[in-house]
Amino acid sequence: MLVRSWNLFHGNTLPPGRKSYLREMIELITADRPDVVCLQEVPAWALELVGAWSEMNAIGDRTRRGRPFGRHVTSVNPGFFRSSFGGQGNVILLPREWTIREHKTITLNTNPFCEEEGRRLGLDPKTTRRWERERRMCQVVKAERPDRQRVLVANVHASSLAGDTRLADAELRRATNFTDRQAEIEEVVVFAGDFNVTQEQSTTIAALLDAPPESRWSPGGPKIDHVLVRGAKASVVRAWPDDERRYDGRLLSDHAPVEVEITA
Repeated sequence: MLVRSWNLFHGNTLPPGRKSYLREMIELITADRPDVVCLQEVPAWALELVGAWSEMNAIGDRTRRGRPFGRHVTSVNPGFFRSSFGGQGNVILLPREWTIREHKTITLNTNPFCEEEGRRLGLDPKTTRRWERERRMCQVVKAERPDRQRVLVANVHASSLAGDTRLADAELRRATNFTDRQAEIEEVVVFAGDFNVTQEQSTTIAALLDAPPESRWSPGGPKIDHVLVRGAKASVVRAWPDDERRYDGRLLSDHAPVEVEITA
């Protein structure tokens, strides 16, 4: 089973330009028919189009609403406007022959959570309010493959604020706890996305790697994008080299896709 994760940067390139390559990115990441793809920073207007572009089941959740005519305004200069007008969301892609059993979400940076964590971390009120401003979410989709193997996929895009990785790590802890509550025995669990914290910086990932053998997760990625797996063997996380995401002489997105191979 091939699992991938990619922050699409709203279809922008590195460096950002005046043209969006969103559809090209979707077609690239799904061209060889992976089993699971987790996407972050998908423009809100595109959430209903990703399934057709990828020819996969697309489970999308909006994290920020777009404004009227947001797609048109953003198209003038995608590299500058990004989600300011077009909104954004996260998407999980699965093969159409898989059965979707359940779909849930949790908001990771609710007002009560940020206030409680803010006090614990010693944040000033201004930073706490900024933390709450942009909604961050964990999607969970439970599915069954044609061979009856059940898979739970969690997709996360954590906060990136003021260079303080503790905020993202607090959200990850909440997301993994939520994922644990949804998981069933003998279910392969995938926890992926843009965590905005490296494995070395994250106490949450460290705890997952130190768990008892029966509930231990596979290691994360080399930077801030990760695919963690529990309940099956997983390869080392591979980040795509630049040449694999180069298009028209530009690098697609400011993040490289990451992927793992999962075996029973």
